[in-house]
Amino acid sequence: MTEITSAMDIDVDENHPRKPKDVAGGFGAPPQSKATPWVEKYRPQSLDDVAAHRDIVATIDRLTNENKLPHLLLYGPPGTGKTSTILAVARKLYGPKYRNMILELNASDDRGIDVVRQQIQDFASTQSFSLGKSSVKLVLLDEADAMTKDAQFALRRVIEKYTKSTRFALIGNHVNKIIPALQSRCTRFRFAPLDPLHVSQRLKHVIEAEGLDVSESGLAALVRLSNGDMRKAMNILQSTHMASVKITEEEVYLCTGNPLPKDIEQISHWLLNQSFAESYKKISEMKTRKGLAIVDIVREVTMFVFKIKMPSHDRVQLIDDLADIEYRLSFGCNDKLQLGAIISTFTHARSALVAAAK
Repeated sequence: MTEITSAMDIDVDENHPRKPKDVAGGFGAPPQSKATPWVEKYRPQSLDDVAAHRDIVATIDRLTNENKLPHLLLYGPPGTGKTSTILAVARKLYGPKYRNMILELNASDDRGIDVVRQQIQDFASTQSFSLGKSSVKLVLLDEADAMTKDAQFALRRVIEKYTKSTRFALIGNHVNKIIPALQSRCTRFRFAPLDPLHVSQRLKHVIEAEGLDVSESGLAALVRLSNGDMRKAMNILQSTHMASVKITEEEVYLCTGNPLPKDIEQISHWLLNQSFAESYKKISEMKTRKGLAIVDIVREVTMFVFKIKMPSHDRVQLIDDLADIEYRLSFGCNDKLQLGAIISTFTHARSALVAAAK
């Protein structure tokens, strides 16, 4: 069976020219509803508004302008702009009434073969009408990596059959869960975690638009905790704003339940300098007083280990031991036992450091 690997021509209706793009600087024109979550209120309205990945956006934009948009497979971590990019393409192709020309499904909910045979095939087989720049319809499958293997094989046949009238956009976090037969029929784009600079710029736009009082340390905390996930950054910003008028570093960490950097430094100091009993007592008191989770302490302490001057093999061993503790915590192991394991791990590391110094 022939593999579809090249870009495909899209029919153009010259009688329906494309409307000018709605660019509103940053996230596009936000809806008026005050109840709208900020992740939706400030979702990009055009390809120019997408926060990052300019090389990917420019390529898709060029293919759209040349009427050669292929089937797409966008993959990468959550909150990196995959769905926003496809919706911006739909707006560009079809204009304000783009919802009439797309079928949007969340494959984690609609993941079986019946969905492919009924909803998707019915939509792809119906005659399309001219709307905006293109008369070709668009099927958007979010979380396509959650589809069953049978559904993916069925989708492959639907893609082949309705290529002339429909384009398929598959979105997922793990490309290895998409069968090779589907991957070969799509042009693949990987969306990496957003650069801290891009996250900061977008957050500043929202802060200015909403008239928020955010300190520099608060903004830095938002960027740090987002880990390149724009959706997460926006949600933390909105939830912190709902809890506090002024958004500071402490308020951000308090709202998310993450340990403050200064608390992690203090915990690390105890682990490296205090006895087992003293470390256990002080960390337990801080954990209870500030409502910290052991798993969060393990993750933050692991990052702190990279700042410690120590032989590389000892550092690797310490990180591996902490990873084992985090793994055990994921299965609900006793917090007190795992806290003892953390202190014991650092006791061994401290002994290794002293031995190396001699």
